[in-house]
Amino acid sequence: MKVLKNTIAIILFLYNAVCIAQDQSIIRLPDNIKPEDRIAFAMYTVHENTVKITAQFHPIKNFSPFSATLEIEENGEWVKKAESDIIYPGYTAPFRIDNWDDTKAQKYRIAYNNEAFYEGIIKKNPVDKDEFVLVALTCNSMYPEHGGDLPKDDIVKNILKLDPDLIFFSGDQVYEHSEHYLAWLKFGREFSEIFRNTPVVITPDDHDIGQGNYWGENGKKADSRRGISGGYYMPIEYIKEVERAQTSHLPDPYDPTPIERGIGVYYTDLTWGGISFAIIEDRKFKTGLTKLAKAHPDVFPKGPYEAIFNSKVDTKQFDMEGAKLLGDKQLKFLEAWTTDWENAEMKTVLSQTALAMVDNYTGKYDRELIADFDSNGWPQSGRNKALKVIRKSFSPTITGDTHLGAVTKMGIDNWGDAGYNFTTPAIANYWLRWWQPKIPGKNRAKNSPTYTGEFLDGFHNKITVKAVANPTLPEIKEGGYLSTRAAGFGVIRYNKPSRKITFEAWARNVDIHAPNAQQYPGWPITISQEDNFTIADGFQLPTLKISKEDQVVTVKDKYTKAVISSIRIKGNTYQPKVIHNGNYLIEVGEGSQKVIVDSISIKKKNKQVIQVAL
Repeated sequence: MKVLKNTIAIILFLYNAVCIAQDQSIIRLPDNIKPEDRIAFAMYTVHENTVKITAQFHPIKNFSPFSATLEIEENGEWVKKAESDIIYPGYTAPFRIDNWDDTKAQKYRIAYNNEAFYEGIIKKNPVDKDEFVLVALTCNSMYPEHGGDLPKDDIVKNILKLDPDLIFFSGDQVYEHSEHYLAWLKFGREFSEIFRNTPVVITPDDHDIGQGNYWGENGKKADSRRGISGGYYMPIEYIKEVERAQTSHLPDPYDPTPIERGIGVYYTDLTWGGISFAIIEDRKFKTGLTKLAKAHPDVFPKGPYEAIFNSKVDTKQFDMEGAKLLGDKQLKFLEAWTTDWENAEMKTVLSQTALAMVDNYTGKYDRELIADFDSNGWPQSGRNKALKVIRKSFSPTITGDTHLGAVTKMGIDNWGDAGYNFTTPAIANYWLRWWQPKIPGKNRAKNSPTYTGEFLDGFHNKITVKAVANPTLPEIKEGGYLSTRAAGFGVIRYNKPSRKITFEAWARNVDIHAPNAQQYPGWPITISQEDNFTIADGFQLPTLKISKEDQVVTVKDKYTKAVISSIRIKGNTYQPKVIHNGNYLIEVGEGSQKVIVDSISIKKKNKQVIQVAL
């Protein structure tokens, strides 16, 4: 126990030194901002013919107005479409245009006081493209000792040349824990050129809201910046300013009801280019560690801690009854989203961190991390509830946070029976992590590294690791500054005709468009859409031959009407599978055009064929 206490103390000291102790702002506004540069940057999304744009301003000075306009170019003239107050604190101006024609690209500009203008292009909906490209990034530390002063030109140039259809920043855009606004301006200036003409999804994580870690527990007040008791430490207006700046351009929330103390929510869906994205908040409702520590005083004699380093501790016991992960409202949202396939061919969940613990060394490669409560491997029951819903729509998840690029196939009851997760490498990677289990993975591919294959993570969750961008161990130096080792970003390519998804992991300072460009070892990885709900030993329903191609097929429990799976098929032939023997019905089609197929057989090997006329 003494070793455990000493270990935890060391880790907390290092972590607080790295993440929290530097509360004096080291980020400054540019000197002498000119009136014509008052608009720092803007971000937008388009969803169901609604455009939402958030313009970010530098501070408004003296008697300058606190309002701005959104204009669209029509026949060579700028036409005012919306007006917005500039909200303080934070200097953000949200705009909205309904009934938007997304069949063509259109120029927009934010206009302020007839002296400052910010121009960009609202893209045409890429629904007709065979390949949809998503760029995913995470963890943009800004401290000089974290590499924050290293230019991001290599990333920006690659993304501009790639010209993706959507950009996703999964969290930790800002590490300046007491001054979100200044750090946010710096972040926006670094990446403004990729925001200008491309839709972007941004979700805050723990450092964005001024904490070391983050168990939101529905909005309660946290007792320290460590966050382990659950809740939020910073003032409510600080949290609101962060979420307004980073998420107010997202589509409207599924259920806008605030959580405790008036903190808002942003979980929602975005359909763009034939891909439907569920955007979730995987920490806002997550249970803190206070009750867990009280239930296990032998493990936590002085209160809760973020991690377990003692391999003799049985971590299965921490699956605490009543502990939540996504929360009931987000699970309800995901259930509703599962069967909403309007204008969508494939689906994906965008979140902050993986639903498993795929790192077992942190900070230094000298002590094994047994269990990390900051990961979404805990609470185990909450993790499994989330995966059971997500796999129904054959969705992978894209996440960040851990500073360690990885592709993992999740398991619930059996290895690989849930979806794939791609955790992207960090933009800046001062706080290093590794996945290097002492026992090689089971059932790994031939000639693959020992850290791939089937494992139980730190909370005994079943995971199948496909690739990891581990730091190169000889390069690690105690107290060394950031190089770009194990840093980078992810690219996800959706091939809609084949229903294939390809994950790419790229290092920093690599021209990804060069003919000889190499990704991190193990990448690229290509999967099929249906690989996100694998039933190895289940039951087959009849083969459906449908009169119209590319229909939505939803399997439900015959009596409870609970959704088992839902997918937009490719072609007109499809044979659903289920895990358990039982009674099911099948819905084919959408809206008022649905056909219900009932009285169906279920067998291990089912040769029944049913013709479905729409």
